[in-house]
Amino acid sequence: MTLEAQLGLKQDVTEAAQAAARRFAAQAAAHGAAKVAYALEPSPLGELFVATTTRGLLEIGFEAEHVDAYLERICARVSPAVLEAPGRLDAVRRQLDEYFAGRRETFELPLDWSLARQGFGRRVLDATARIPFGGVLTYREIAARAGSPKAIRAAGSALGANPIPIVVPCHRVLRTGGALGGYGGGIERKRRLLEIEGVVSA
Repeated sequence: MTLEAQLGLKQDVTEAAQAAARRFAAQAAAHGAAKVAYALEPSPLGELFVATTTRGLLEIGFEAEHVDAYLERICARVSPAVLEAPGRLDAVRRQLDEYFAGRRETFELPLDWSLARQGFGRRVLDATARIPFGGVLTYREIAARAGSPKAIRAAGSALGANPIPIVVPCHRVLRTGGALGGYGGGIERKRRLLEIEGVVSA
């Protein structure tokens, strides 16, 4: 067999394997075999890693190029039954698209808090989830709403570890005086989200 024929055969086998993997993923997703489904979603903030379980939205990550790191954490803390299955994320992806296009102010998605911190950290995220579109609170105010007014640094740490940014809008928490403060996705992404919501000007 010539080298060209060998290369052609190898390509055919690779394409067949990829097609089989896609069919398997679709069947597994359709039958609920995968406990976690993920996809990569283009956005004005860059490509997002998005994952969901049967309970709800599990994670939104800004570092989509580090898919392996996200999957490793999910496998360790949630389930090893993970598949790339964009169809299972249609509702999430649609609502994100509508938000970025300025057509949605409230997300209507069930949430899976499996990757969130517990105790005070979870209370911080619960309080953050209730900040309305176009509104902001300070780190001190969020700490107070979570039950520990003096735990400002701990509140900031909990927000930095938020596994579901945008939908749980930690970008709406600012420093006293109006400075943006930190953000897990970077300050420019925080500013862009606040621009979308009309809190800061472009």
